[in-house]
Amino acid sequence: MKLISVFKNIWSIKELRDRILYTLALLLVYRVGTFVVLPGVIPAALEKASADRGANDLLGLINVFTGGAFDNAAVLALSVMPYITASIIVQLLGFAVPYFQRLQTREGESGRKRLNQITRLLTVAISMVQGGGYLQLLSGMNAVSPNIPEGLFWFSNIIILTAGTIFCMWLGERITDKGIGNGISMIIMIGIIARLPQS
Repeated sequence: MKLISVFKNIWSIKELRDRILYTLALLLVYRVGTFVVLPGVIPAALEKASADRGANDLLGLINVFTGGAFDNAAVLALSVMPYITASIIVQLLGFAVPYFQRLQTREGESGRKRLNQITRLLTVAISMVQGGGYLQLLSGMNAVSPNIPEGLFWFSNIIILTAGTIFCMWLGERITDKGIGNGISMIIMIGIIARLPQS
């Protein structure tokens, strides 16, 4: 009963209610994006390859973190993983490279903004590399339609996957700014929760 009264109290505060609804709306947008298949991909071939592979390998783990988008060959298949990788790289550079050390410790707000810019640019580069690897995986699974020119498939889908990662990053920042909690963590959490029944 105490839990119900706590939820009633939370819901009665307008600002908190608005933040919760805003967060839920953006997470819903993210979940919809995990089902929009990349152009030129054959979903039936994907399902067969996923069933043959099983869920207990590294790709199955990646699929859990992306909320099923990885196995769906969705536009958000890379999710926020390139951003997390870029953040880790920038953090590690802070221990080894004096320029990054200065940005992290001495330059305050301007240093943090510069680190955010570097992290975003690195995210784009990592997304393009991981996107290429992902498309190679799809080609190896024979899940690419023969009706689409190969060059067009690669070019357009690397851009789409990179844009999907940037969109996930943007959603995470909006949730952090105007919603509840850390947006990137919320996106990862909702992906894991979405895959719990299958896992």
